[in-house]
Amino acid sequence: MLQNRQQNWQDGKTWTRPAEWDDAKKAYELGVKNQTQLSGQPFNYEFCPQDDYYLKSHLFGDIFAGDILSNSDREIVTVAALSGLKGVAPQLAAHKRGAVNMGNSQRLVDELCGWLDAEGYTLKSDFQKGNPNSNYAQYFIGNSYLNPLSPKNLTDGEKTVLPFSNVTFEPSCRNNWHIHHGAHQILICVSGKGWYQEWGKPAIALNPGDVIDIPEGVKHWHGAQKDSWFQHIVTHVATGGTESNEWLEAVSDEEYAKIGN
Repeated sequence: MLQNRQQNWQDGKTWTRPAEWDDAKKAYELGVKNQTQLSGQPFNYEFCPQDDYYLKSHLFGDIFAGDILSNSDREIVTVAALSGLKGVAPQLAAHKRGAVNMGNSQRLVDELCGWLDAEGYTLKSDFQKGNPNSNYAQYFIGNSYLNPLSPKNLTDGEKTVLPFSNVTFEPSCRNNWHIHHGAHQILICVSGKGWYQEWGKPAIALNPGDVIDIPEGVKHWHGAQKDSWFQHIVTHVATGGTESNEWLEAVSDEEYAKIGN
């Protein structure tokens, strides 16, 4: 690549060795300054002085001394990376505040988080999102995605006795009211937050680990909550007769907005 680079190639910023790397006192002092600014207050972990020194001298000193990324850019990168990880909500919240403390505007941080969420980067799941659910798009408000799941032990041409698919809903996406004939539908919630509602009954909030068994002939809908992506695995258990879906009216914005309020 380097040998064949074109005339419009732009080299990156030249790296220079930080002076703090050769002066432990300067590295520690820089670390104290950066940690205090990022956190919004001084931090002294007196209960564990070795860790306290390591954080100040190495993480906030040596690493922050590099000039390839500015302190504000480094926090933006950190927020983006944490947004896609599981189990780091406290750290993500702290670095969102830290990104502002290090010189980014609150608007920039909010726009970044909004974009990450809109693109699905905040969907924390072990299941792939799949492809746009184009064949059923007319029965959804918002964008949904479909990922058929294939048993790992089956070879090409073999079919499973109970097909499963993973369905992903973007925030506020939901399907129309509909009825399943000739089968129960089973929903297994795996990521995010969602809603399930049967006609004439209050909506049920859905979280990872929840299971819904939808009886044959029951009018219902399901989808994501307004502030979260949502994924569920779906399958159907035949009850006899011809299996079909009867698609009905959409869940209006007015109906949807009343849920949970």
